[in-house]
Amino acid sequence: MSQTPKRVRVHHLREAKERGERLTMLTAYDAVTARIFDAAGIDMLLVGDSIGNTMHGHTTTLPVTVDDLIPPARAVARAAHRAFVVADLPFGSYEAGPEQALATAVRMMKETGVAAVKFEGGKRVVPQIRALTDAGIPVVAHLGYTPQSENLLGGPRVQGRGDHAAEVLCEDAVAVTAAGAVAVVLEMVPAPVAAQITEIVAIPTIGIGAGAGCDGQVLVWVDMAGMTDWSPSFAKQFGQVGAALSAAATAYADEVRNGTFPDAGHQFDA
Repeated sequence: MSQTPKRVRVHHLREAKERGERLTMLTAYDAVTARIFDAAGIDMLLVGDSIGNTMHGHTTTLPVTVDDLIPPARAVARAAHRAFVVADLPFGSYEAGPEQALATAVRMMKETGVAAVKFEGGKRVVPQIRALTDAGIPVVAHLGYTPQSENLLGGPRVQGRGDHAAEVLCEDAVAVTAAGAVAVVLEMVPAPVAAQITEIVAIPTIGIGAGAGCDGQVLVWVDMAGMTDWSPSFAKQFGQVGAALSAAATAYADEVRNGTFPDAGHQFDA
């Protein structure tokens, strides 16, 4: 952002879209990475239910619970002094209706200090978005490929291909905007469709595998930093942190085993 705010807030997101300034977003699950990303100027930090895949060893996000997300969300919110921190509402914590969604969101906000919550769905979750917005809780919507519905969708597949599917996706984007969402994540959506949605809605669109026409971009940080051998085809590795960490651990182990660590400079005299 050209005029960097002390704390990124909802109106800064809207103003960035109006000025044509791209927003940056990364996932974060702990205070250490949150502090690094915050200092790097990342505008938004997402404490995503992707923690299930990236940190907890699950194959999907479905097992993640509210209790799983509260400690990392609290840590990220404490560490970030500038970024707009968003926490996911995990599968099973909002689908029953506005009352359940509001109860979950209130708990998330009170116990973590995040600035907003995010959950998946279009028209079907409009009542939930309205309920939270009316209660003063900012909501980030999530359309396109929605991982919590992967069993119904048949796995991670591009959404919005074909005229009818694109029209439905556009209608969902308009609906969540009208309900009060402050931004919308578009995941695995054809670039022309994502660009069209970006044009027709007044809130920022944050793309992940949705092309360059969105108002901003988000990546799972372990994909962005090259922490694993595999990453989605839409993700770019901007570093090789995994290789550097492996090298550091190997060097540490070697020095401990051969007796060169700790040396005189890393111990106390009597």
